[in-house]
Amino acid sequence: MIAPEEAVPTPAAAADGQRAIARQTGSLSRRMLLIAVAWISVLLLGGGLALDRTMAGLATSNFDNQLGYMLTAMVGSAEIGPDGEVFFNRALGDQRFLEPSSGLYWQISGKGHEDFPSRSLWDRTLKLKGDHFDGSPHVYDSSQFGGERLRIIERTVILPGSPISWQFAVAASRSDLDAQIQRIRAILIWSFVVLGLGLITMAALQTYYGLGPLRRVRRAIADMREGQARRVDEPLPLEVQPLVEEINGLLEHSERQAEEARTHAGNLAHALKTPLTVVMNAATAKADDLADTVIREAAVMRRQVDHHLARARAVGRRATGLSRASVGESAEAVERAVTRLYPAVRFDLDGNREASVAIERQDLDEILGNLIENAAKYGGGSVFVTIDAVPDDPKHCEIWIEDDGMGIPDAARGQLFARGARLDTGKPGTGLGLAIVRDVAELYGGSITLGESEDLGGLMAVLRLPRSAGK
Repeated sequence: MIAPEEAVPTPAAAADGQRAIARQTGSLSRRMLLIAVAWISVLLLGGGLALDRTMAGLATSNFDNQLGYMLTAMVGSAEIGPDGEVFFNRALGDQRFLEPSSGLYWQISGKGHEDFPSRSLWDRTLKLKGDHFDGSPHVYDSSQFGGERLRIIERTVILPGSPISWQFAVAASRSDLDAQIQRIRAILIWSFVVLGLGLITMAALQTYYGLGPLRRVRRAIADMREGQARRVDEPLPLEVQPLVEEINGLLEHSERQAEEARTHAGNLAHALKTPLTVVMNAATAKADDLADTVIREAAVMRRQVDHHLARARAVGRRATGLSRASVGESAEAVERAVTRLYPAVRFDLDGNREASVAIERQDLDEILGNLIENAAKYGGGSVFVTIDAVPDDPKHCEIWIEDDGMGIPDAARGQLFARGARLDTGKPGTGLGLAIVRDVAELYGGSITLGESEDLGGLMAVLRLPRSAGK
């Protein structure tokens, strides 16, 4: 009895385990949402800071303009008295100048004269920057009154009848200005928070809705895995449809390969069934020619196995989808090999030796080897190979293999593609060469046809294979 910890996992459990440990790179929805949140945050933060500075600047500018109006009124009302002191020919309009510590103050200072302050200053004095000449109003902040921050505007004026430069100044508490800026900032913060939450919610909904087709594709694939469907056939957005078409194409390709594998296995089983039956019957009957029967039928089975193995190798190599081979190099290699077997045969190679086809080099060597060897074996001593005989065909490369033999009647040409078919039984062979050539060529989307050579008078094999990219 196997212990629980030593139990062998079932195939289904192993598949679930593979899916569970599949490498992941995170959630696409989370990525999109994080990007949206980051971008929204940057934009709102930048826009909020810019708008805050703009609104605070407008409020401060408006505050300074009000101080400037008061300063202009002071300069317009100021005159020089008989004793050289400054006085106002009319009272300033704002009542706060008369109320002590009201938050609005004015002061006039001149060198050699006592400061002329507003009643609202009471026992305090504004410390002005009187060491320079301000021809235009100058605004700045000051903390000279302790807990009361001031906004001061000052200007240097030379009044008529006085050679002295008088320093006119109006000061106001920043409390109202700061409170106004704080209200503006609070409104901005809450507005941008609500706007940000709304935009993030919209981005989340957009992400969920936008990725909905991918969830539908996932459910459709799950249905196919459970056997409830064969294809993803529901309508999907334009951006997802190419992915679905590729998935359906992959499924069709897999089904076609599976069907080819089943057919291949069935053909092999059927091909081996008869020889095995003959051997078994001979062995059961204890026939006198049992050894000869076993050798003969084993040779048949070996030919069938070689044929199906060659076809299986071609199917496996075709699945890579990146096949490419030079026809000239392959033809030259085959020609050298066949020349050793048939040294009396004359070979001629012509055409575009740079042509390349979308097929594996091993399979191209096997195809050309079968065709050229057949031409040398059954011909009259001359073999002519033409590469890219029809150069105007942009999709296919035609290769002509011609010999000067007796040729083959039209009615008998189709029989040569049958497995084991041989018209000349006087020469050694398996009868599988052309069958292998046809099967392998068709696997790569090509074809093989037989005709009559106009130049040599014998048989001409026309091999058509798809061109590789760029050739």
